[in-house]
Order: sequence, then structure tokens, then C-alpha cells
Amino acid sequence: MPSVNLRHSVRAVVLDEDNRILLCRFAIPEPAGTVVWAAPGGGIEPGETPLAALRRELREEVGLAVGTDPPHVWHQEVVAPGHAAGYDGVINDYFLVRTATFTPRGTLSDAQLAAENISGLRWWHPRDVASYTGPDLFSPRDLTTPLTALITSGVPAGPVRLGL
Repeated sequence: MPSVNLRHSVRAVVLDEDNRILLCRFAIPEPAGTVVWAAPGGGIEPGETPLAALRRELREEVGLAVGTDPPHVWHQEVVAPGHAAGYDGVINDYFLVRTATFTPRGTLSDAQLAAENISGLRWWHPRDVASYTGPDLFSPRDLTTPLTALITSGVPAGPVRLGL
């Protein structure tokens, strides 16, 4: 079996006191016009631990400093060439970060965010994700199901495996 080159990434399920989730708006160049709302985060750099990468990404993208080690709540593997440029897919490990509502603004400039395809940040209530009927996608596609379980049942004993 040929080896598969997957991009290892970390993402934060950032929930405020009203259980709204903070999502980044990714405007994906291919196919043109594709917009995906996903948790903030990104690739783990060589020599970086997952939690160090999570702290760096949250500071850069949304301006949130995380002092404690957040729990690992979800695990996602997507093997799909083209899903992540230069890779055969991605592994996303999601960590739960609880915080008070804040206005997200990271250390990256608008141009740097645009280079990462990020064109906006927004707090979403789970019911608004569930009832959304527009053209944009969510990642994971069925975000409402694991998000609702996380909010109602709390931190799982081990990371829950997610689909696409």
C-alpha cells in the first residue's frame, strides 16, 4: 500500500459563555467560489507540539491566548488529494477552548490572513449552523452533531472520530 502524505493540523473549538463557536471563513481558490467555515487552527510546524501549534495559531488568527492545556475532543482524518495543497489529505485534532466572548483579531495582518485564505471570523450559535441554508460549507460538514454532543454531554472520555 503506498504511503499517504497527510498534513497534521490542530484546531480549536472555541466556545463562549453562550455556547457560540468561533469559526474562520475560508475562501478556497479551487474550486472557485468555495467558502468553508472552520475552527481556527492550522498545521503543526516541524519540532512543534500540537498544543504549542494550537497556541500559536489561536494567537495569530484570532488573538486568543490559551494558558491551560485544553482537552482533545475530536479527531478527523480526511484522505482526499487536493484537500490540502501538496498533501493527500489532512489530520485535524480539535481541542476545546472555553472563553468569554471577545472580538477576534489576531497578530496576522489582513494580507497574511488572506494568504491563508481566511476572509472573516464569526461567532455562530449551534442553531444558526444547523439552520443555515446558504452556499457556504462547514468543516466538518455535519458540525452541528458533534458540537451539540460536546455542549450537552461535555468533554468525551477520548477524542470523537469525525467524518468529512
